[in-house]
Amino acid sequence: MANTGDDRRPKYQRIADTLRESIRSGEYGPGDRLPGENDLMATHGVARMTARQALSVLRDEGVAEARKGAGVFVREFRPLRRRGIQRLAQQQWGNGRSIWSADVENRSLDVDQVAVSEEAAPDGVAAVLGLADGETVCVRRRRFVLDGKPVLLATSYLPAALVAGSAITQEDTGKGGTYARLAELGHRPVHFREEIRSRMPSKGEADQLGMAAGTPVIVICRTAFADEGRAVEVNEMKLDAASYVLEYDFDA
Repeated sequence: MANTGDDRRPKYQRIADTLRESIRSGEYGPGDRLPGENDLMATHGVARMTARQALSVLRDEGVAEARKGAGVFVREFRPLRRRGIQRLAQQQWGNGRSIWSADVENRSLDVDQVAVSEEAAPDGVAAVLGLADGETVCVRRRRFVLDGKPVLLATSYLPAALVAGSAITQEDTGKGGTYARLAELGHRPVHFREEIRSRMPSKGEADQLGMAAGTPVIVICRTAFADEGRAVEVNEMKLDAASYVLEYDFDA
């Protein structure tokens, strides 16, 4: 509930609270234009800077977005449900389906900015993959774009000697993706571990994801293990937090 009765709160914050409450009540729906600076100045008797700050609060929270020359609008939020368990099931990638198909349903997904290279392994990655000094990794970098909006950056690291000559070293890994190809190489993933945290994005990450100011990224580091507990991939992902709901559905 907006704390509009507290006179100690800055005026811009009280105006932002009022607008936020109007959005929550449905007075302004997704895609609706919010009152502009002139409207807020007239309604609340404040200076332009105060009105501008109020709208900036909503933009920074990811509630609203500015459209050049048109105003500030309620952000249309159709979350991408990342089904963390179902997407990694062998029946998904083992049958030639992308693990993303568990999340996107009938929405439009594109993968761009794909780059594949062989590099020295970062220290942390080398330790997880059990690599000796001097061993290199195959690095796969890509960006995922949903309905025209970038939502995720992913960088996968795999032992270069393990995947040499396979489709994993190509931009297009084929049906079922990297995990299906690992299975063909005799290193089928049988266990996954994901570590999740959040932080503010770097400028480069925010630019690549087209993120609104003030929006954090969700950072997921996934390790894939083959038989006998050998780590065969480390995948570092940065997700636009305003675009995602993380869903985990499992039996007790």
